Amino acid sequence: MKILVAEDDARLRRNIVYILKKEFHHVTEAENGQDALDHTHTEIFDLVILDWMMPKLSGIEVCQQLRNTGFNGSILMLTAKDDTDDIIKGLDSGADDYIIKPFKMEELLARVRALLRRKDKVIEQVIQIDHLQLHVDSRVFLYNNKVIDLTKNEFLLLEYLFMNKGRILTREQICIYIWGYDYDVSNNSLDALVKLVRKKIDDGQSKSHIQNVRGIGYKLRDN
Repeated sequence: MKILVAEDDARLRRNIVYILKKEFHHVTEAENGQDALDHTHTEIFDLVILDWMMPKLSGIEVCQQLRNTGFNGSILMLTAKDDTDDIIKGLDSGADDYIIKPFKMEELLARVRALLRRKDKVIEQVIQIDHLQLHVDSRVFLYNNKVIDLTKNEFLLLEYLFMNKGRILTREQICIYIWGYDYDVSNNSLDALVKLVRKKIDDGQSKSHIQNVRGIGYKLRDN
């Protein structure tokens, strides 16, 4: 996905950009509101992350101008304001969600995933590979049209693999998606989780749907 990050705190902006790029998003940076607005005139973004207080134009002003000109992507506001009236003002200006500073990066990633999933759900509510179906929004997994019971982490693993079908995902990427940015689990925990999921989605065929890529991580076979 293409994401614009507008934040005048250089250190925070670099951290956010770093985390998003690790998730394979295409990220553009802006250090003030006017630069952010200028970028939207020349590029199309799926998500715009706006700091509330920025030089030249505030996040609120950028948000309002984007909506007034027909921008239909998602907008996430970063704010140190936790007053209810301020939050309402931000949402009324056209923001889809907000996150209050200081925040943990895993919370930011969770908000980003939710917004991007919400944006795409009309286009693709169901991801299907062979006889396997993942219903992203209702969080239901089907095997030969029969519902398979999954734990939260089992579903998150399949969701991430299905949304990146055919792409190799590193162990670190998968662990961050399932357990959060500050995860404290071993490689054995991920391997054990994969083993449990394989038992539920494989039918004894010679090749598992979840392929181990030695020294890197895992991928979902797309055929």
